[in-house]
Amino acid sequence: MFDRVQKIVLGAVFISFLCICIKQAFAGCTDLASEGVDWVRCSFDNDSLNRINVSKSQLRSATFFRANLEDANLSGVQAHRAKFVSAKLKNAILDGGNFMESDFTNADLEGVSLKNTDLRRARFFRANLKNADFTGAKTERADLTRADLSGATWVNGRKCSAGSIGRCDYEPVMQKTRQIPAESKPVEAEKKPATKAKS
Repeated sequence: MFDRVQKIVLGAVFISFLCICIKQAFAGCTDLASEGVDWVRCSFDNDSLNRINVSKSQLRSATFFRANLEDANLSGVQAHRAKFVSAKLKNAILDGGNFMESDFTNADLEGVSLKNTDLRRARFFRANLKNADFTGAKTERADLTRADLSGATWVNGRKCSAGSIGRCDYEPVMQKTRQIPAESKPVEAEKKPATKAKS
């Protein structure tokens, strides 16, 4: 009888402890969007989060499937392995953030700023990256399969030409022709009409 009571008590204690742990794990997920918010492992699938400012926040392993993050400020965030599949991030700012191994499959990232962002091993399969700015970003082993980079600025500051799919095809560099100033151009001597010798 004592063993049975002991097991019931231990079971109740374990369930209470488990509930507390779960509550603590998801407590931050209800916090309002703000600079430095802790949204680790939180889910915001299909949410409308356009124009939010969550700069310098913790977004590790968070999910934003089909979420609207247009014009949002995600600069300096820690978003390792976050999921942005089919999300809208048009004109968003992701400068200086850590997005290692994050998934942007089929996401709309047109005009997004990715300056000095860590994108190593990130996935951009079929993503729209038109006019995106990758200046100074780390892109080692990033998956750009079928991603549209038309008009984007690559990590070295070079422009990607229209139709750059899966990689940045640089626009041709126009050679400037050197124009000689008018005053330095050689002036031809005026030709005088020939005169007949007197006989």
